[in-house]
Amino acid sequence: MKARFITFEGIEGSGKSTVVSRVLKALEEAGVEAIITREPGGTDLSERIRTILLDPDMSGMDARAELLLYLASRAQLVERTIRPALESGTSVICDRFMDASVAYQGWARGIGEAVVEELNAFTLGSIVPDRTFLLDLAVDRGFERGPERREGEGTRSKDRLEREDRSFHEKVREGYLRLAERNPGRVVTVDASATLESVCDVVFGNLQQLFDVKLK
Repeated sequence: MKARFITFEGIEGSGKSTVVSRVLKALEEAGVEAIITREPGGTDLSERIRTILLDPDMSGMDARAELLLYLASRAQLVERTIRPALESGTSVICDRFMDASVAYQGWARGIGEAVVEELNAFTLGSIVPDRTFLLDLAVDRGFERGPERREGEGTRSKDRLEREDRSFHEKVREGYLRLAERNPGRVVTVDASATLESVCDVVFGNLQQLFDVKLK
């Protein structure tokens, strides 16, 4: 079975991390070897960059500096985790990836989508997701849910990006929807306001075709 690279995108509170965990469990139960990782993060260096990027005390960070830090984290993740896994036959599921920079820095920060996409191409080389799931959710609903908590994290305060005002997050969502329109063959938009079971049904149904396995 060919290894696949699957990514999940969405605004804060869209439920990505929960769905990613469900997908990994379903794939493993179907006999598919897979790992999960995240952005920013996934390697020692990338996790250190993540700490800087999400630190609330870094509120004055320049948009270009922010983008370049994400790209540095992404380059390390690709070369140390994603590429080796795919080449060894292990599928990779990533909580956020290249599209996040297009939505957050390219559109919401105003750097320009084309600029970010060109820098992504330089950073990633031949590594591009086989399928991307955009968990789309109204910003108000995301705010109601609060910061997403990964298993074992417990409670935590909002990070630097979660503390941005509503208008910023509206722009992020708009950036994601624009990106999905431009990439209909790769990006699958899922209504994240539905129940977790409904969201997983849509994702599993799509992945069953990609992996040619039964997921439950």
